[in-house]
Amino acid sequence: MRSIILLLLFGIIASWLPAQEGTLLIKNGTVLTVTNGTLENTDVLVADGKIRRIGKSLSAPAGTLTIDATGQFVMPGIIDAHSHLALDGVNEATNPVTAEVWVGDALDPLDVGIYRALAGGVTASHAMHGSANAIGGQCETIKHRYGVYNPNELRMEGAPRTIKFALGENPMRVHGEGRNIMPRTRMGVEQVFRNAFSEAKVYMAAQEKYEQERRSNANAVPPKYDRRMETLADILRGDIIIHCHSYRADEIAMLMEVCKDFGVDRLCFQHVNEGFKVAPELADFGAGASVFADWWAYKFEVYYSTAYNAAILSKNGVVTSINSDDSELIRHLYHEAAKTQRYGGLSDDEALALITINPAKQLGIAERTGSLEVGKDADIAIFSAHPLSVYAIPQKTIVDGVIRFDIENDPDDMRLDVNPAEDVPAVYLHTEEIDNCMEGVFEQLFMGEK
Repeated sequence: MRSIILLLLFGIIASWLPAQEGTLLIKNGTVLTVTNGTLENTDVLVADGKIRRIGKSLSAPAGTLTIDATGQFVMPGIIDAHSHLALDGVNEATNPVTAEVWVGDALDPLDVGIYRALAGGVTASHAMHGSANAIGGQCETIKHRYGVYNPNELRMEGAPRTIKFALGENPMRVHGEGRNIMPRTRMGVEQVFRNAFSEAKVYMAAQEKYEQERRSNANAVPPKYDRRMETLADILRGDIIIHCHSYRADEIAMLMEVCKDFGVDRLCFQHVNEGFKVAPELADFGAGASVFADWWAYKFEVYYSTAYNAAILSKNGVVTSINSDDSELIRHLYHEAAKTQRYGGLSDDEALALITINPAKQLGIAERTGSLEVGKDADIAIFSAHPLSVYAIPQKTIVDGVIRFDIENDPDDMRLDVNPAEDVPAVYLHTEEIDNCMEGVFEQLFMGEK
């Protein structure tokens, strides 16, 4: 009986909630397209989760939700190319190579950090494996559809596969110092890559040999399946983008040489604190760089960097983004982008590109998001002032045309974490109160009252 009552109550509550179909009209905003300039007093029409029109004096079908953005700024949803949102443990630190694991198997759609990121205008992020392994696990690009309960609904459908690599102290400390196995040195980190790729080539050759043999021999025996080798083989085939934790210029140059030797050209470096030293080389290779704005000196190998890093990389033609790698900093990426105007003199569009279209390019999703263009996903952030201003406050964040953050209408307690160890006062209902409650439920269900 109790379960039936709960189902009835949930049904009533659901009937009161407004339907969100990914269709709305944003009116009279200053539209920062990032790729096609700034449009004053402009409307954005969204239907079925896509941007359908951008222009002045647009109309929409009757009943369409209309947002008055007069005096406000409308920009593409911010994208964080390096995050650990929706994840708990991020390091499968049991082997220098764990390419077989995948963070997508462990997404938590109830992570309140997703909502807090939305409160900073962030609509998508790259949920990454950690940096304990030279070759870590596969990552997942997620949309911030906070409010869903199925982990599959967080995944950005069709986003390219990515994997985490790491250079330097982290894999050296975890494996060399912690377990007395390779890599203990930076030389050893390089050899882990070369050994793994060489083994993958042998695995691929065995597969190819089997495919040839079975055309003439129905009894041909296939090679043993190995998910780790399958993943490494997909890297060599160009089906997976490497995102590599990095700091020092010498190691950045080293991994580019390794990739050249094995024909790998889909590569984005993360952190890249000394990237400014090898900016031309990064540009020649075609590697991306996802950096901190001004965060360094938190351990020895990160002792040296510069707040001009992002600007130097950008001016050298490197596709550059600014990331957070932090559940708090992700809410302030628009502030981080603004620092590149103080340090490097980037234009508004160049600075905003660092947190929109450029991370979209690095994740292979720029055809769908990262700028305000007709046909792209309706991932949009609305600010009270220009987002590069210190006075800007996010007002609404829209993912696939659905408002996921609304500073005016969201309950205050949505920002709170639920502490499972905290004592919650018990609430007891007397029999008379229960009877009255149920009487009201049945009246609403069967007599059409609301």
